[in-house]
Amino acid sequence: MKYFFFLFITSFVFAQQSKFVDFKSVLGKININPLSKTVVGDVQYDFEVLKSIDTIKIDAQNMIFSNLKLNGKTINFINTQKDLQIIFPFKKGKNTLTFQYSATPKQTMYFIGSLEKNNLQIWTQGQGKYTSHWFPSFDDVNEKVTFNLTISFDKEYEVISNGALDSKLETDRLSVWSYRMKKPMSSYLLMLAIGKYAKQTQLSTSGIPLEMYYQPEDKSRFEPTYRYSKIMFDFLEKEIGVKYPWETYKQIPVRDFLYAGMENTAATVFSSRYMIDSIGFEDRSYTNVNAHELAHQWFGNLITAISGKHHWLQEGFATYYALLAEKEVYGDDYFYSKLYESAQQLKFASRTDTIPVLNAKASSLTFYQKGAWALFVLQESIGEKKFKKVVYSYLKKNAFKSVDTQDFFAEISKVSSFDLNSYSKVWLETTEFDTSKANDLLKKNNSMKVFLKVDQLRNKPISDKKDFFVEIMHTDVYFTVKEAILNQVKNEKWEDKKQLLLLALHTNNLQIRQAVASNFSKIPADFRIQYETLLDDKSYQTQEIALFNLWNNFPEHRVEYLEKSKTWIGFNDYNLRNLWLSLALNTPNFIQNRVQYINELIEYSSGDFEVSTRQNALQNLISFRLIDDLVLKNLVNATTSHIWQFSKFGRDNIRNLLKNDKMRLSFENIIVDLNEKEKFQLNRLLKE
Repeated sequence: MKYFFFLFITSFVFAQQSKFVDFKSVLGKININPLSKTVVGDVQYDFEVLKSIDTIKIDAQNMIFSNLKLNGKTINFINTQKDLQIIFPFKKGKNTLTFQYSATPKQTMYFIGSLEKNNLQIWTQGQGKYTSHWFPSFDDVNEKVTFNLTISFDKEYEVISNGALDSKLETDRLSVWSYRMKKPMSSYLLMLAIGKYAKQTQLSTSGIPLEMYYQPEDKSRFEPTYRYSKIMFDFLEKEIGVKYPWETYKQIPVRDFLYAGMENTAATVFSSRYMIDSIGFEDRSYTNVNAHELAHQWFGNLITAISGKHHWLQEGFATYYALLAEKEVYGDDYFYSKLYESAQQLKFASRTDTIPVLNAKASSLTFYQKGAWALFVLQESIGEKKFKKVVYSYLKKNAFKSVDTQDFFAEISKVSSFDLNSYSKVWLETTEFDTSKANDLLKKNNSMKVFLKVDQLRNKPISDKKDFFVEIMHTDVYFTVKEAILNQVKNEKWEDKKQLLLLALHTNNLQIRQAVASNFSKIPADFRIQYETLLDDKSYQTQEIALFNLWNNFPEHRVEYLEKSKTWIGFNDYNLRNLWLSLALNTPNFIQNRVQYINELIEYSSGDFEVSTRQNALQNLISFRLIDDLVLKNLVNATTSHIWQFSKFGRDNIRNLLKNDKMRLSFENIIVDLNEKEKFQLNRLLKE
């Protein structure tokens, strides 16, 4: 009984640990082995005991520890494989804990590529998976520590972490990078990125170094990728009113990232799919992700939501301030069109979504978009001047602390008699979306007034609205209004919508023309010539849609289309090259060396390429029945991906192929050539 009582007491203490112990700073000196995918390190934690306590916990997943010393003396500890527990009758005062550890992270630290192929990347992603898988730290976001890392690694690679680079020393084989922070942060914001990077640095107006990384082969993509970075940084500092809270700001693209981006303290990691050229910028701009993760440096990093219930204080704020930054770049029409877009999503979601903003289980749409709408409504209700004053005092008062919604409301109450109870019930505590209020605010923008008129006609017959739509097509109203018109007439008869589509093409607006490209699965013969002009648009997405539709609709012109597009590559995921290979291989008598082109397409499905490239290639290979043992192996390998969507894609396609007896036999024959993870996944699918 004593044993169980002890467990109860210590678990209670762990939950309340921050009331007893204040961890001040940590210095980690780590080495990473990319071959064994292991981390070893020396760690020093400095902490202060606030009240007497007999056990202190540090989160550590599946680690090995040795040489633990408290203030220089050997100390007893328990390693539960989930945490490190230091057993000692701690009294009030300052202490230093040192130890060595080793870890083989199953998640949170990812190894992409290899040293042998000279394409190795190592990067971390702590949010939701916890930094404690690769560095002994704290899963509780309310334990804020000043982190300092020294990392030893192959001197041919760049090593990037939070904070300012204090020093870099080189030996024959290794470089030793030392990064230092001056302010505390939550452990989930600790990061590491290693790769073959170059960088360019700009200074913000306030003097903050803006370090923007890229792989050397992407040098031509640097400008369009980081376009507006400095403008948005300067804008957010001014708009928020609180100086950027860290010493530097870094942005690092990584391959096969789990999300669009992650706002680690002073260092955003983002998906390399956003490394784009000037043409790609039109369809896949990094601007919004850039602005969103930057806004988190204040909302989430400087101040952190105390629990999941108040997560909107991070995501809602980051979403809204990113939209304000984009408004600075793209203008009011863009700002209001994005608000309308999210309002529609929220309106439809509210029909089935039963979880409001102030709930830890709320959806991303709710936290991000309804949270942003709540802030827009608040700003419009109390006025821009008072709203800025509220945000300023809220950040200043709670800097480097954890907050809840009442902390924000307290600052509102100081400057306004605004009815926060009613506001909270409508925007934070219920799932219904106040469409009437939203529309009233949207109507402040002239383009939105026209948009809402168009939207009201969506159930009317084309004969009742065509003249009005034609009139709009002749104006310079914002392009989203014209897109809405094209979406409304998508299912109408060709003759009824022909005039509108021709007018849309003549706008020469890329987004509107792309809406025309998407308007057809079957292209009328008398529209072929006009539709073919879409192949010349400076948009990889439009070209992809148009090439496939034209090839599919007009077999007699296939060779002509393929000749025109034979040098196309597209985004950095090879979307156009992937499609071209698939179409060329399925056009009789077009290519002579089929093996060469099949091998190229199969290569894109291999682990040497990014997940988006691989999935496109595998989808095309399966759709066009270009399947051999190597394709099957690459498909099985997909099931082991750390990106769940790609892993699911692999499993779903294997299940479908296994319905064919010959395919089942082929899968069984390749098992011997698979690694252990691949064998496990395939055997599980074969047994279903």
